[in-house]
Amino acid sequence: MQNYGLSIWSNNNFIIEDGELKLNYKCMPSLFQIAKEIRQNDIKGPILIRFPHLIRRQIKSLYSYFEKAIQENQYEGGFHAVFPLKVNQFPNAVEAVTSQGSHYNYGLEAGSKAELILAMSKTPDGAPITVNGFKDKEMITLGFIAAQSGHNITITIEGLGELETIIEVAQECGLKVPKIGIRVRLHSAGSGIWAKSGGMDAKFGLTSTEIIEAISLLTQADLLQYFTMIHFHIGSQMSDIAPLKRALREAGNIYAELKKMGATSLGSINIGGGLAIEYDQHTQSKSRNYSIEEFSNSVVFLLREIMDAKHVKHPDIYTESGRFIVASHAVLITPVLELFTQDYHEKLLSFKEENPPLVEELIELNTLLNNQNCTEFLHDALDHMESLLTLFDLGYIDLQDRSNAEILVHNIIKRALYLTSANPTNELAQLQVKLQERYLINASIFQSLPDYWGLNQHFPVMPLHHLNAAPIRAASIWDITCDSDGEIGFKPDKPLYLHDINLDEEDYFLGFFNVGAYQETLGMSHNLFTHPGEYTVTINDTSYEITKEVKSKSILSILGSIGYDQKEILNKLKGDLLKSEFITAEEKDDTLAKLEMFVEQNGYLRTTN
Repeated sequence: MQNYGLSIWSNNNFIIEDGELKLNYKCMPSLFQIAKEIRQNDIKGPILIRFPHLIRRQIKSLYSYFEKAIQENQYEGGFHAVFPLKVNQFPNAVEAVTSQGSHYNYGLEAGSKAELILAMSKTPDGAPITVNGFKDKEMITLGFIAAQSGHNITITIEGLGELETIIEVAQECGLKVPKIGIRVRLHSAGSGIWAKSGGMDAKFGLTSTEIIEAISLLTQADLLQYFTMIHFHIGSQMSDIAPLKRALREAGNIYAELKKMGATSLGSINIGGGLAIEYDQHTQSKSRNYSIEEFSNSVVFLLREIMDAKHVKHPDIYTESGRFIVASHAVLITPVLELFTQDYHEKLLSFKEENPPLVEELIELNTLLNNQNCTEFLHDALDHMESLLTLFDLGYIDLQDRSNAEILVHNIIKRALYLTSANPTNELAQLQVKLQERYLINASIFQSLPDYWGLNQHFPVMPLHHLNAAPIRAASIWDITCDSDGEIGFKPDKPLYLHDINLDEEDYFLGFFNVGAYQETLGMSHNLFTHPGEYTVTINDTSYEITKEVKSKSILSILGSIGYDQKEILNKLKGDLLKSEFITAEEKDDTLAKLEMFVEQNGYLRTTN
C-alpha cells in the first residue's frame, strides 16, 4: 500500500512531506503538529478536527461540474442542491456547510421535525429546503409555517396519506401553501451496502397508480399548481453508475408523462443522494467506478435526451448528496496507548548463570543476525521456540526460561523484518500476517466509527508521522471499550501496516479519514464514552487557527444525558468517602479533590500520551 493509498482516497487534500501528513492547502500545516498543539492544553482521548475549506471545495466541485455539464449539453434547466441534515447535524458541521455554501445558494434537507426546525433556522435566505421522510400533521404544518416565513420549501410526500394531510392543513389554515413534491417508487435499485433504499421494495415512494391518484387529489383540492417536484433515491454511496442511469430514464419518463397529464407547475427532478466518495485505500477494491464529472454528465445528458424526445421543457435538477459534501472535512485523530508486544523488549531479558542450551543458541542467533543470514537464523529461531515450548510443557524449563525465549525470538523476527523490508519474501510477508501487532487506541469504535462496527464500512487510516520510514508491522487496531467487537482486524486482502514505536519515548498518532458523514450522528455511547473533543481549523497563506473548541462531555454530564441525577450521584460518592473510617481527615480532603476532578473529566484514558 504505497503511502497508505493517499492517491486513491484523499482527493489531493493531503500530502506527505518531511515524514508528516500535511494539508495540501495554503500554508500546508502538519496534522501531527495541529494535534500536538491541541493536546498541550491537557486534552486527552481522541480529537475530531474539522477543515471547513474541504467542505467549500466539495460544494464548488459539485456545482462546477453540473454547470459545466449543463453548458456542454445545452441543457435549459438549472441546478440546485441541498444538504441532508441526517448526514451530520452537529452545529460546527452545519455552520460550515451553510457558510461555505452561501455563495451557491446551497440549501438544507430535513427528515424529522427537529431537523425541519433546524433547517428553518439555518437555511440561508432564498436557498431551498426539502422535507423528506414520514410526516404527521404537525410536521406538515411546520412546512406551511416555513413557507409563510418566506422559505423556499418543498414538502415531499411519501404516501397518499401525507398528501391528504397537506390538503387538510391547506383547508384549515390561512398560511401560504409550500411547494409539493412526490417521491416516486422506481423499479430501479441502486448498488452497494445501501442499495435497498431504491427499488419496488423500498421504504418510501408512490407507485405509478398512487401517483395518478395523487394528481387527482391535488386537482380536486385545487392544489395542483403547488406540485413542482418529483423525487427519487436509489441508495447512499452508490458504487456503480449504471443503476443511476436506469433510474434516471425511469424517473425522467415519469416526469415527462406527468407534464403531459397537466402538471404544468412541475419543473424539478430531485435525484436524491448517493454520490459516492472513496473510502478504500487499496487499488483492487475501490468504492466507486465513476467520477463526479461522469456523474454530472450522465444526469444532464440523460434528462435532456428524454425531455427532448418527449418534447418537454428541461427540468431543474436537485441533488441531496450529503456524504460527498462533508465526509472529507473531518479527521479523527487518536494516540496509540499500547503495543501489545512491548512486553518483549530486550530490557526485560533476565538470564541465569546457566541457561538451557536452546536459549543459549537463541542468544547467539540474536547477536549474530545480519542481512546475509537473517532468513536462515529466523528459521532456526522459530524451530527452537517450538522445541522450548514443548520442554516447558514437559517441565524441563521454567517460566523465566520461556520468557527469555519468547523475547529473543520476537526480537529476531522483528529485526529480520527490518533487514528484509527492502526486499521482502513471501515467507516473511506471511509471517508478518501471523505475528500481527495490536495497537490500542484511546478511542471507541462504537462512538467514532459506528459504520465500521455496524456495516463493515472501511475508512482510510494512517499514521500522521514517521512517514519517511517503512511500516513493517501488520496491524490490528483495538479500542478501549470492553467489547471484543471494538477492533479493526488485519485483513490480508486489505492490509494495514504501521510502525514499530517505543511508546515510552514518544507519541504515535493515527488518523481516521472521511469520517465527517454519519459517524457523529450515529455514534453511540457504548461504555458511556462520549463524542470526542472537536476543533475547527482555518488555514491561510501563512498560518492556521484552531477555533470553536467543543470539549468532550464530562463523566457526570454523560450520565446526566441518559437520565441520571448528576447531583445525586456526586453527593452519594462524596458522602461515602466522608464517612469512611479507613482514611484520615487530610487524606479525605485530598481524595475528595481527586474525585471531584475525575468526574468532571471525560471518560477517555488519561495516560502520558
